[in-house]
Amino acid sequence: MFFFDKNRVFLDKLFSLRWFKSYALIIVGAIIMSSGYSFFADPHKIVPGGVYGTAIVFHHLWGFPTGTVGLCFNIPLFLMGMWILGPKFGVKTFIGTILTSFCMDFFNSLEIFSDSAVKGSPLEDPLLASIVAGILIGAGLALIFKAKATTGGSDIIAQVIHKYTRYPVGQLLIFLDSLVVSVGVIAFKNFSLAIYAFITIFITGKVLDGILLGGNNRKAVFIVSSKYDLIRDFVIKKLRRGGTFFYAQGMYKSDEKKVIYTAVNRRELSALQDFVKDVDSDAFISVFDTNQVYGRGFLPLDEQ
Repeated sequence: MFFFDKNRVFLDKLFSLRWFKSYALIIVGAIIMSSGYSFFADPHKIVPGGVYGTAIVFHHLWGFPTGTVGLCFNIPLFLMGMWILGPKFGVKTFIGTILTSFCMDFFNSLEIFSDSAVKGSPLEDPLLASIVAGILIGAGLALIFKAKATTGGSDIIAQVIHKYTRYPVGQLLIFLDSLVVSVGVIAFKNFSLAIYAFITIFITGKVLDGILLGGNNRKAVFIVSSKYDLIRDFVIKKLRRGGTFFYAQGMYKSDEKKVIYTAVNRRELSALQDFVKDVDSDAFISVFDTNQVYGRGFLPLDEQ
């Protein structure tokens, strides 16, 4: 359902710490993601796009197991992706797909959240179910993505279409998911299901981004000032951050300038802005949101 860059091939050494960590993430991610579909989306006929959304339609119309239908769709898509796009997916994606499908069928067989079980409980509300489904699906997907794997599905179709049309992958995914949601609305003859489905899709994306990119967005700051030495000392000694000087030339007077680049958190940004304003009211500051900063003082490089 969501695009994940698979242009890099990661080969973990067999039985190494990274290998165990990757497959632990895939297993836990598959369990969490499957629970979102099986316990919350499926019982309420919420079709949140993608292969598993299509599988939910098949399950309610013809009684086919949701996970098995998803697997039947995913295997040919996986093979098509390898044939057209090359061996980008790897064994991790294949295992993630198998585990997710297996867990969905296993959870559905338990009937923990069957119609009779949820009747009279808060989970009888489809709005609440769509929210919880989005949280669980997004969290599960994030763990699987962290292991450098995917769950296959519509992102493969989007990449294949992109290869031949050059149409943006993100827009293709929106179109494909919307198409599946429309199929669910037509199949179940209930327009309100589209609203719940898009709520699930939206929350899934937010949770996915929050886990992958971090809840506390960092700020990248560019500062142009004649008082660069004072600002440099403040960044290093007070904020205890590093930075970089860029040598530049002003457009108006063609004079030589030093541009300071550094990365800070929200609290440090406020202190930095106040300091720059005090020492040089003519300074130029440009601030950018940056979700991932690796290196000393931030995330370690081995977490990327």
